[in-house]
Amino acid sequence: MTRHLYRCPLRWADMDQLGHVNNVTYVDYLQEARVDMLRLHAPVSGGEELAEGVVVVKHEVDYRVPLVYREEPVSIETWVTKVGAASFTMAYEIFDEDEHGERTVYVQARSQLAPYVFSTESPRRITATERDVLAQLSDDDEGPRPRTGRLARDSGEARRHRYDCHVRFSDVDLYRHVNNVTYFEYVQEARIAMMSSLVEGGIARWSLVVGAIDVEYARPILLRPDPYPIDSWVESVGRSSFVVASEISDGENVLSRARAVMVTFDPETGHSVPLSDSEQAALSARP
Repeated sequence: MTRHLYRCPLRWADMDQLGHVNNVTYVDYLQEARVDMLRLHAPVSGGEELAEGVVVVKHEVDYRVPLVYREEPVSIETWVTKVGAASFTMAYEIFDEDEHGERTVYVQARSQLAPYVFSTESPRRITATERDVLAQLSDDDEGPRPRTGRLARDSGEARRHRYDCHVRFSDVDLYRHVNNVTYFEYVQEARIAMMSSLVEGGIARWSLVVGAIDVEYARPILLRPDPYPIDSWVESVGRSSFVVASEISDGENVLSRARAVMVTFDPETGHSVPLSDSEQAALSARP
């Protein structure tokens, strides 16, 4: 068992309006930890191209408890759980640990990644040397709760909300693709716009936290003047939570799909609370 430990600095700008680290920012932390493990502190050389010469196939992120800003870095453990012919899977845990070894876990996550040749825009197989590097970073713990099935391909009878998302120049990475972290920001914007349209008074009427987010990446998003449409809909409604599905497209092809579990909570106690009848009705409404 070999896990890599990264001490991630926090920034004041990482916080949201609740004073918590924003759900999108955690994914940026995961990226920092992944690059640190593969590029700077791998147990043997040979895996450097896996740090940045990869594309993300899927992220699965579970949010446990809020993290608030402080000057001390937060700890992130990263490890490899599976290696295939042309992809590998990593798990992460963001946490603090006290003097007795007791952990406060903020996030558990899993990523499937695939080596990619950006000059030819094509995937490639994992080399024998890279396989050796990944083997030395492996652990049997598979990370967050397992998922079943693919993300929704059809909204069924649910009412779709469309949000036009404009790509900023700063969203694009070294390879001229929108960075994988930024997709979380895009679906967050679309989700907030949808929620604001559901209830009179807008999103400010809702006390919500994100319980989990899964994002699948199908095709790269590129910088262009025209916006990318994002369709979002309520996939299911529970007692104190509901699921929002989102689909990013270029107008013709689906580029990414996402699913977010939203939890209603009491800001004073920090505990989940049941959805009101009016909230249930708004979320369950059909066209």
